[in-house]
Amino acid sequence: MQMRRIAQIFGRDVHCHRNVAYSKVSRHLMLPQAIQAFGRDERQAVMQWLTRHGPFWEDARAHSPDDYLEGNGASVTDTAIGEAAFCCFHGTNRRLVSLTPSSWEFSPISVTWISDAGGNRNLTVINYWNVKELEAALRAAPTPVTSWEKLGMVSRVRFTHLTFSEDTFKPLCGYPFVNGAANRVLALLDTLDQLKHCFDEHGERTPEGQRLYQDHFTGEKAWFSDSSDAEKNDFQKELTFRHPLTSGESLFCTWHGKVKTPQLRVHFSWPVCTDEPLYVVYVGPKITKH
Repeated sequence: MQMRRIAQIFGRDVHCHRNVAYSKVSRHLMLPQAIQAFGRDERQAVMQWLTRHGPFWEDARAHSPDDYLEGNGASVTDTAIGEAAFCCFHGTNRRLVSLTPSSWEFSPISVTWISDAGGNRNLTVINYWNVKELEAALRAAPTPVTSWEKLGMVSRVRFTHLTFSEDTFKPLCGYPFVNGAANRVLALLDTLDQLKHCFDEHGERTPEGQRLYQDHFTGEKAWFSDSSDAEKNDFQKELTFRHPLTSGESLFCTWHGKVKTPQLRVHFSWPVCTDEPLYVVYVGPKITKH
């Protein structure tokens, strides 16, 4: 469940097979019996995932029961290992998440596709059974964002040190989706998220926080900057946003992160400090256009 949560934070899904919910997990126990030791909410969450929510890899299965795939000295046809390997054989990158303890605490997993026509094919599939290693791999990989709506969903789950307003991403509605711009927004939000927790017990920026500030908030090519005095005067109303948490109050958010193509802006509260939330109030087209 932890690894599934980590995958969701980075816009990924852990696919399972419907039969997992009724598999034998020890010599004497089926899975529903084994999880009786969990609390009620935990039991429900596990079973709802494995029986209702999925997603289930067999719904979009690539390999057939007639494809013989072998791994770790045994047949892996009709298993997630076989499916992942078969997808990789055909150019779709798939990776595996395994339980611990199990017989699959190693990576990569070597799989052989044994063809009736001869010419066996060998391939390795990356496997994770450690939460930290999975998180590190996903953090280094591009986040698969395919719409502005998905961008908002991923951002709210992933950047836990930021406080988003309800309509932060609404200005993007109706604009053509641009993958490069979405990834740039994620990079900007990731920097803000890091900066928000780079403070010591005295409320001062840590060395890492100071590095982030120097690298991305100062200089001509800074990722983030304040609006000019002229922009603050000309666009005072447009740069004033409803407070995300306090009804009837507003925030004047002139600091922003920049996306060049297309021209998008990420407006947020300033200064960033340890004892107040960092509010992200607007992600959308550049506001200060004359």
